[in-house]
Amino acid sequence: MAMLTRKIIRIDEEKCDGCGLCVPSCAEGALQIIDGKARLISDKYCDGMGACLGECPQGAISFEEREAEDYDQDAVAQRFQAMGVGYKSHSHDGEGHYHAKPGRDAHAGHVHERFACPSARTLDFRQTAPHEVAETEGRRQTSELRQWPVKLNLVNPQASYFEDADLLIAADCAPFAYASLHPDFLRGRTLVIGCPKFDDLDYYREKLTAILRQNDIRSITVLHMEVPCCTGLLLAARDAIGEAGKDIPVESVTVTLRGEVKQPVAHR
Repeated sequence: MAMLTRKIIRIDEEKCDGCGLCVPSCAEGALQIIDGKARLISDKYCDGMGACLGECPQGAISFEEREAEDYDQDAVAQRFQAMGVGYKSHSHDGEGHYHAKPGRDAHAGHVHERFACPSARTLDFRQTAPHEVAETEGRRQTSELRQWPVKLNLVNPQASYFEDADLLIAADCAPFAYASLHPDFLRGRTLVIGCPKFDDLDYYREKLTAILRQNDIRSITVLHMEVPCCTGLLLAARDAIGEAGKDIPVESVTVTLRGEVKQPVAHR
């Protein structure tokens, strides 16, 4: 690819402390934490728009103009395709500039386990003892969480905790509305959470499809709020099952705004 002089990010390694906060802000995946420092892994992955600039608490990221490869959107898309993760492109004219988070968690076995931001580090708690987290009316309350992360945008489809799992897809709001989520729904299940109103539903479908294709999922429970937009989680789950070519039983559970559970509905 031809070289040209253009605006591109610069990382001051003396200031960078390797916190990783800049990594998820780059929708093109141009940044990685390598040897404890943020690195621009290829000039052609950097679009020069600077979404990462405001994320560095040390002020280690700035713009510079220098000779570099031109930004290659096709190369970015091919890179994420090779990782089995969807990528939504953007325009430079200010229209349609939404970025689907492209799932840097697909690196979990390589980058995140070693270097990356703790929010996306893959952890499997299934072989550890249940964790007592709080005391209520003299009784210890036990966390039923079996893994980390839980955000659908961050989980790695190849994470060990998905294999032979009963999958719980829960709305972000559900744990706050339904007080007994841990013992009633989370126990024995692998969890992913999301909000179809504020996130990209197409990306949810892609991520769920990748999870279902790469793992034997025994069952799916979709726990959503009664508000109409929340049923997008159920639609995404159904579409993902079809795209993955799987036959997985699905149970839809609706939580009311007052924290009550409506009768579950089974789907095939």
